[in-house]
Amino acid sequence: MPKEIVPYSIAQDQLSLQEKVGQLFMLAAFINDTEEEVQEMERLIKEHHIGALCFFHSRASAATNFEGKKAVVHNENSYDRLKELIARYQNAAKYPLLMAMDAEWGLAMRIENTPQYPYAITLGAIQNNDVLIFDVGQRIGLDCRKAGIHWNLAPVVDINSNPDNPVIGYRSFGDDKEQVSTKAEAFLKGMKSMGTLNSIKHFPGHGDTATDSHLGLPVIDKSLEELRKNELFPFQKLIQVGVDSVMVGHLSLPKLDSEEPSTTSSKIITGLLRNKLGFEGVIISDALNMHAVSKKYPKAGKLEAAAFTAGMDVLCFSEHPAEGIENILNDASESRIEESFKRIWKLKEIAFSANSFPETQEINDVSVLNRMIAKNSLTEVFNNPKGAKEFRNSSFINLSFAPNKSNHFFKKLEEDFQQKTWELSSQFLEIKKELEKHQNVVLALFPPSIKPKNQFGFDAELLNFIQKLSAEKNVLLYLFGNPYVLDILGLHSNSNTVLVYQDFKEFQEEAVRHFKGEATALGKLSITLKTFKYE
Repeated sequence: MPKEIVPYSIAQDQLSLQEKVGQLFMLAAFINDTEEEVQEMERLIKEHHIGALCFFHSRASAATNFEGKKAVVHNENSYDRLKELIARYQNAAKYPLLMAMDAEWGLAMRIENTPQYPYAITLGAIQNNDVLIFDVGQRIGLDCRKAGIHWNLAPVVDINSNPDNPVIGYRSFGDDKEQVSTKAEAFLKGMKSMGTLNSIKHFPGHGDTATDSHLGLPVIDKSLEELRKNELFPFQKLIQVGVDSVMVGHLSLPKLDSEEPSTTSSKIITGLLRNKLGFEGVIISDALNMHAVSKKYPKAGKLEAAAFTAGMDVLCFSEHPAEGIENILNDASESRIEESFKRIWKLKEIAFSANSFPETQEINDVSVLNRMIAKNSLTEVFNNPKGAKEFRNSSFINLSFAPNKSNHFFKKLEEDFQQKTWELSSQFLEIKKELEKHQNVVLALFPPSIKPKNQFGFDAELLNFIQKLSAEKNVLLYLFGNPYVLDILGLHSNSNTVLVYQDFKEFQEEAVRHFKGEATALGKLSITLKTFKYE
């Protein structure tokens, strides 16, 4: 097993300069790797004294499969495999490794059969109850530590002011800078209570973009003054409160640096984040394999060296550690290397402290917490004052689109109102005949995808059907997914919508209670939609 972490005062003399540079590299580790790939990772850890690993599901997951052409294989035993690999990789390390993961909505973001918590956009709908968001951060922090993860690369503090954003969207708390800051702070405090390290991202703000930085370089053509008023606001506020690390996104900001993207810009990393905003903690890159920056540096190791020179401390998802270490050793001064090494080692001291992981603490059960969030986030978007009451007191038809989902919502409506559920995925002809008998339609939509790519997974025939339906009938829509879906549905102004946000059983049951008049929608939409208008 690796040695216990020693204080920086000892480590600064104990580690060679090459070992110190190795500590600045965070490699991508894949839970479903082959034995050959695992052994290669063990070799890299041993030979290059790697300092951290970031775990992903598999090499077919979104981390490397940007175009989504590879099929992700489901693995029921991912959690046990994660713990097994953590033990093996720690055993291969001369110095303890920091284990990291993107667990924005829990380990379920990467690992099957683990607790999933609501997306940030759902939490953004909660009004005046930040205790619930603290509880989410606390639960996620606890789940991380139990699995062996020290560092959750979360939360996203981007202000999602662009409805066309393909990569942030549902991962953001909303488009209001004050709400984003307040909710992110509650989440951070919850994680900290469990001793879990954090990282606010994606500096200096990825919200007002329409380009996916996995595929290309987003451009934000704003001045520093404009950025300070909005994008930079959460970063400024949270840095003052205290955060462990800041992740720099892959962005082009020509009015701040006309030559380099933020990843390799000393003006943005050192000049703005370090000097102007006064951040003294660890600065970590977004994944360096992302095409926004990787294509600009085809020669192995040059991107890592350029990011380090600009002021980066940790090089996340480096694909060329050997060459990167060599380039940094050739280009950087000992004092500059020591600065970054000290920051990452101090983070390790926190993570491996005997007091960093509370042994016992009473916290909410996952299901209880999710139910409480459902009760507080459910949001009515009603243009027609006739709400659910008119529907439940009259004859209505149940329509559902829930491919591969457990539809608790309509099962309960069938039981309580003796109304058959018609599946839009397979019963189009029968439905059209049945619709002639009804003016009121209850429609439950479970979008196939949480991401906007390819119309959230809806086909054109279904979208056309829904648009025509809302023009001819009184439609009450329960949307169990991303609220940005409303922008593509083309609903008639007479339609009413209840945003449920998640498809968890607890959220579906709360939606039933709402329909039956037993629950009030307490949430408020935290974003501005592009085309869907509401009051």
